[in-house]
Amino acid sequence: MTLGESAALPERAAPVRATEAPVVVLVGNPNVGKTSVYNQLTGERAHIGNYPGITVEQRSGRLELGGRGPATLLDLPGTYSLSARSAEEQIALDALLGHAGLPLPALCVVVVDAGQLSRNLYLVLQLLELELPIVVALNMLDEVAHNPPSPADLSRFLGVPVVATDGRRGAGIEELKRVIAERLGKPASSGVAVSYPEALVADADRVVSALPAAWRSTPGRDRALALWALASVEPGDELRDVPAELRERCESVRHAAGARDLDRELIAARYACIDGALERLYARVERHPPKRASSERVDRILLHPILGFAIFLGSMLVVFQALFSWSDPAIKVIERLVAWTGTELTALLPAGVLRDLLVEGVIGGVGNVIVFLPQILLLSLLIGLLEDSGYMARVAFLMDRVLRTLGLHGRAFVPMLSGFACAVPAIMATRTMERQRDRLLTMLVIPLMTCSARLPVYTLIIATLFPPSRVFGWVPLQGLMMVGMYVFAIVTTLVVALVLGRTAVKGRRVPLVLELPPYRLPSLRLTLRNMVERAFVFLKEAGTVILACTIVLWALLAFPRPATAVAPPRPASVAAVHATSAEQHLAAPPVHPTAPEPARAESRIGESYGGRLGKAVEPLFAPLGFDWKIDVGIIGAFAAREVFISTLGLVYGVGDTDDQALPLREKLRQETLGGKPRYTPLVGLSLLLFFALSCQCMSTLAMVRRETRSWRWPAFLFAYMTALAYLVSLLVYQGGRLFGFG
Repeated sequence: MTLGESAALPERAAPVRATEAPVVVLVGNPNVGKTSVYNQLTGERAHIGNYPGITVEQRSGRLELGGRGPATLLDLPGTYSLSARSAEEQIALDALLGHAGLPLPALCVVVVDAGQLSRNLYLVLQLLELELPIVVALNMLDEVAHNPPSPADLSRFLGVPVVATDGRRGAGIEELKRVIAERLGKPASSGVAVSYPEALVADADRVVSALPAAWRSTPGRDRALALWALASVEPGDELRDVPAELRERCESVRHAAGARDLDRELIAARYACIDGALERLYARVERHPPKRASSERVDRILLHPILGFAIFLGSMLVVFQALFSWSDPAIKVIERLVAWTGTELTALLPAGVLRDLLVEGVIGGVGNVIVFLPQILLLSLLIGLLEDSGYMARVAFLMDRVLRTLGLHGRAFVPMLSGFACAVPAIMATRTMERQRDRLLTMLVIPLMTCSARLPVYTLIIATLFPPSRVFGWVPLQGLMMVGMYVFAIVTTLVVALVLGRTAVKGRRVPLVLELPPYRLPSLRLTLRNMVERAFVFLKEAGTVILACTIVLWALLAFPRPATAVAPPRPASVAAVHATSAEQHLAAPPVHPTAPEPARAESRIGESYGGRLGKAVEPLFAPLGFDWKIDVGIIGAFAAREVFISTLGLVYGVGDTDDQALPLREKLRQETLGGKPRYTPLVGLSLLLFFALSCQCMSTLAMVRRETRSWRWPAFLFAYMTALAYLVSLLVYQGGRLFGFG
């Protein structure tokens, strides 16, 4: 028996208000190039990665259709089917079915992988059964040039327009826009009729009467919704807005079916329809197109349980050593520019609070963060190339072998990998995971991954306190330290996941289903565009959050202002300004007048509100090797980790006239205590570990609160990470001193 009486569907134009732009949804399986097509259609710059799970939220943009006028294009999360069990599939389902108060789409553009038609057409059949107007974008034809499917034959089979596209290069995009404009407002059509077993159709008819009245439409669509409910609605699912009556009816039907596997019957009928058409679509039927021989050989090496991990660690060593070697010249240029800007402002502005704020607060504070922009750009470039090539998916496959033993789902590695950039979008990426327990456990360990906000802190500490020497005569120490921090983060994350997965967040293990994308030549244009976006995000943070925090911290370090000494006449030269500005505005009577200027500056800062706060908590952090200056930076870093650097810039810049032009790392090296360096490599290691483990990011806590809809888990996250950071730093510093390394 077929789903409908005939292949011709009743006319039903999508409901679009006359005053609103029509809504077009872009849908498809993960990793079919859907986001590339979205970027080409809208001109936007959504991030593209060559592994599943990139898009986890509904993204919208403006689609220009020439004389037809603009439309709103929704880029839905990738989904293999409408049997939604994960959060991102729920988003796609709501938009496609008009649930959760959303209107039905005016048109669905389904992006399919030309090399994986058998799998991709399953979703297309579901959409056709739901009587949605469809246009198919047949993407990635270049990857199956040896046996390409025919767009014309596919169009005849489905009964809908099919346009050949290349989302990466933009081929076929104008034709796709033209077809979209033509199809808007026209009724749905289909040339496919799936033959289901009569018993399954009878089961679906029993469910139809339990569908909410708002969902009911034509008989064919109602039966399709009933089949969807039988496959999706089950105890323990996380579907929203499913009435209790429908849940009870689905459970009753499944129970009455006894030993019959309804899911298997449903899936088998659809794939039988698809497989029967493959001979018409391909010159040679290849249900699973073979990989290139070269790809097979490369995978045997990269997926090897030992060689694969060794290659991954080696590639990361090259990446992070490049962060030091290739970006250092640009960092020095920015350091000189920041110092020059501060010097010029000092000469141009009259002495007073405004000049101090601009020079010491804005230029000195934010400038010490911006100097790390070259490293952020370089890291984004290198990681982006690895993602786009398909290598990162292989790393995820390797890590699944480890994650399974820890009770984590293999899909957890994709969000964890995203945590290397930023914990906030990485926590959002956990929506690609089906079970709430898996999402929660992954959220609780993602902040342990080394995000890009930690990179400037690591770079400052390593470049300042660890010499540029070589281990074993050829391995650069600084690059090795940076790789070590990333490896430490991964190992710690896995250990913590093991503990939490058996205590606070218990649950059973589930198998991984992960598609390995083909190797592709990275798109340098798209990678560079993503790198520029990262730069804008970084500069936006530096100009907003970090700037605001820096100004607050500057005020804490600059006030209360000590009694001003009698000011000498304002000098005419820049050098004279440097020689007298501190005496005019920040003279500290408690310090003996013959004391050296660094001591006078330290005393002034120590008497400020920020200095008093740092000294108040100094007994708590002294066992870790931190003095009150570092304590002030740690307190400020809770707003954003990068603020730690700008805070130290303020601490060492306020009132310090003799060394005003020195970079921050030089000032830290010159800090002494009892004639010896104050900050030793052991102090640096303790500080590195504290920053690696502590949860110093209000945005991360806010995102966990948003995703869990509870303050319980953000509080737990902050508490366990802070306690862990303190304990590990304490053991390392005190242990190092015990063995004579301090």
